[in-house]
Amino acid sequence: MVEQKKNGKSGENGEKKKNRLSSFTSTLKKSVTLEIAAKAKQMNAHGKNVVSFSAGEPDFDTPFAIKAAAKAAIDAGKTKYTDASGIKELKMAIRQKFMRENNLHYDENMIIATAGAKYALFAALAAITSHGDEIILPVPYWVSYPSLIKLTGGTPVFTYPSEKRGFRLVLDDVKKVATDKTKAIIINSPNNPSGAVYRSEDLEAIVNFCVERNIMVISDEIYEKLTYDNVQHVSLAAIVNEKSRRNIIVINGVSKAYAMTGWRIGYAAGPRDVIERMKFFAAHTTSNPNTIAMWAAVEALNGNQNDVEMMSRKFNRRRQFMYDEIMKIPELKCVYPVGAFYMFINFSHYINCTINGHRIENTLDLANYMLDEANVAVVPGESFGLSGFLRLSYATNMDNIAEGIDNIRAALADVEFDNE
Repeated sequence: MVEQKKNGKSGENGEKKKNRLSSFTSTLKKSVTLEIAAKAKQMNAHGKNVVSFSAGEPDFDTPFAIKAAAKAAIDAGKTKYTDASGIKELKMAIRQKFMRENNLHYDENMIIATAGAKYALFAALAAITSHGDEIILPVPYWVSYPSLIKLTGGTPVFTYPSEKRGFRLVLDDVKKVATDKTKAIIINSPNNPSGAVYRSEDLEAIVNFCVERNIMVISDEIYEKLTYDNVQHVSLAAIVNEKSRRNIIVINGVSKAYAMTGWRIGYAAGPRDVIERMKFFAAHTTSNPNTIAMWAAVEALNGNQNDVEMMSRKFNRRRQFMYDEIMKIPELKCVYPVGAFYMFINFSHYINCTINGHRIENTLDLANYMLDEANVAVVPGESFGLSGFLRLSYATNMDNIAEGIDNIRAALADVEFDNE
C-alpha cells in the first residue's frame, strides 16, 4: 500500500487531497472592529478599566414603547413564520416612513424587510452582481463592504475622496475609476467612519452619471437620523426623477436611530425586479426576519420619535466635546464630522516612531498600543481602507470620553521619531 505523502497533496491513488474549506470564503478576513471590542471586553472582565471608542452601536437602551410592542407581539402569539420579505404591517410602516420623511413613494412590492441592514446590502449585491462585475467603493468605507462584494462575485474598486474636502464624494472621484465593467457604486451618507454627509448637488451629479451608464447606485442611509449643525440628510432617491430611481436601491434600518442593533431589522426599497430577486435570495437563505423584532420595528417607525431626537442631541454634545479634546493633542488632525457618531482622526504624525518602547509602523500597531498601554479601544484606519487614521466612536458617555482622551494624550507623550 502506498503511503500518503506528508505534504497531504496526494493519496494512495495519486489524487489531490480535497481542501476542507471553500475558496468562496478564503478571501474573507477577520473583523478588526469585533476583535478589538472582544479584547476590550475580556480586559474589562479581568479587572482593567478599558474605555471603548470602538463601538458601532448606540449606548442607549431601546426605547420603552418599542420593547413593549415586542412583548405584546409575544403575548398575542405573533411568533410564526411570515412572508420572506416581512410582515405587511412593517412594509406599510416603511412605505409611510419614506413618504413622510423623504417624499418618496414606493409600492409594497418595491420594499423588503431583512435580518439587519447588512443583510439588505448583501441581498442587494447578490441580486445585481455577476462574477467579475466591478463595484465602486469610496474610501474610507464601512468594514464589511469589500467582503460583501467579494462574496457575491464582484470586485471592489476604490476611489479616494479628498480629506481636505471632508471625505465627501464628488463626481470626479467616480469618473476616475468607472469602467465598462462597473456594475454599481455604494454610497454611505452620513458616512461611517468619517461622519461626512454628502452634498445634494454632488449626489445628483453622481446619480445622473451612473444612470447614463446603467450603473446601479446602492445608497446606505442607516445613519440618516443622526446629522448635526442644521445639516439635513436628503435621501439619494429623492433628489432625482422617477426614471433615474430605477437605478437606485435605498438601504436603511432601525439599528442606529432607535438603539436596536441586536434586534436585526433592516430594509431596502428599489426597483421591482431588484427587490423581487432580493426576496428570492432571502427566501433561500434567512427566510423572514425575526417576527417579534418586526413588530417592534413597526412601533419604532410609526411611534413617537422623541427618544430619537433625545439621542441625537446627546450625540451632538458628545461630538462637540470629543472634537475639542482631540484638537488639544499635538499633531492630530480631524475633519469635523456632521453625521453618524464617529470621528476619523489623522494620526499619521505618530506612525514610524517608537512610543514608550513600542514600535509603531502603522495604525494597527497604534490601536494595539492604545488598548494594551492606555486602556483605550479604538479601530485602526486599515479596517476602513485608509492607514494613518483611527476611528473613535462617541457612542459612550461624557465621563468615558474625557477619561479616554486623557489616556490617549498621556500615551502619546513620550515619542521617539526615526529622524531624531
